[in-house]
Amino acid sequence: MNYLKLFFLCLITTGIARAQTPPRIVSLDGTVSEILCDLGLQARLVGVDVTSTYPESLQKLPKVGHNRSISAEGVLAQKPTLVLTTEKAGTKADVLDQLRSAGVQVITFKQEFSVDGTKKLITDIATTCRVPSKARAVIRRLEGDLAKVQQATGRPKVLFIYARGAGTMFVAGRGTPVEKMIDLAGGQNATPQFEDFKPLTTEALVAANPDIILLFDSGLESLGGDNGLLNVPGIAQTNAGKNKRFVTIDGHLLTGFTPRLGKALGELARKIGPVGTL
Repeated sequence: MNYLKLFFLCLITTGIARAQTPPRIVSLDGTVSEILCDLGLQARLVGVDVTSTYPESLQKLPKVGHNRSISAEGVLAQKPTLVLTTEKAGTKADVLDQLRSAGVQVITFKQEFSVDGTKKLITDIATTCRVPSKARAVIRRLEGDLAKVQQATGRPKVLFIYARGAGTMFVAGRGTPVEKMIDLAGGQNATPQFEDFKPLTTEALVAANPDIILLFDSGLESLGGDNGLLNVPGIAQTNAGKNKRFVTIDGHLLTGFTPRLGKALGELARKIGPVGTL
């Protein structure tokens, strides 16, 4: 009987120890990684995907690949106990199932691209990681940044081009995170006629006639800068091309809807505002 009591006592003690052991986290989404760091949980991260670029200190962590092409083996090599991601990250369901089958807890958060959605994601991650009180400080900083944003005036028409060289160019349509950012910053999407992204065409570009063309920093660089963008057929015929109103922002900052959302909106609003305020 004493042996039986000892056996159950060991089981209980082991269970408590496991429950108290900090999780080994792999993040498969750059926004999740940034939120974890803002919550003071970076020390629990043992691996991240390649979209996890901010803060800079994340570059020291092992990379498990791009979230849309990750292998279960690469993640499991970091011996995680918890994998966090979002639906938008696009990691294949069968990869996540393999991780679960290996005994890893996998949580996929739903991310809404809005101010409230950003606050909810911060709260959800903090609750999952058992630090709910830390979310309040992060959200207060976010609200402080948002309060400083001065929207662009005149509702300029902004066309976002996703570019990876002249051979790969897409424009953002309705319902995209970029459209939400443009709207929140005081502009309007120049191509709301379709959803998601579509390949750039000269005809559609001229018809949209944007006042401003917005790209990721890396996108404009891939085209060879402003002159390379002007050489894209149709660009020079638009108001944006005639006035050389090309603006760029870091990709993760622009589309991540992270705790830096207020800073991102402030930067975007300044850049798409009247020329005299830039």
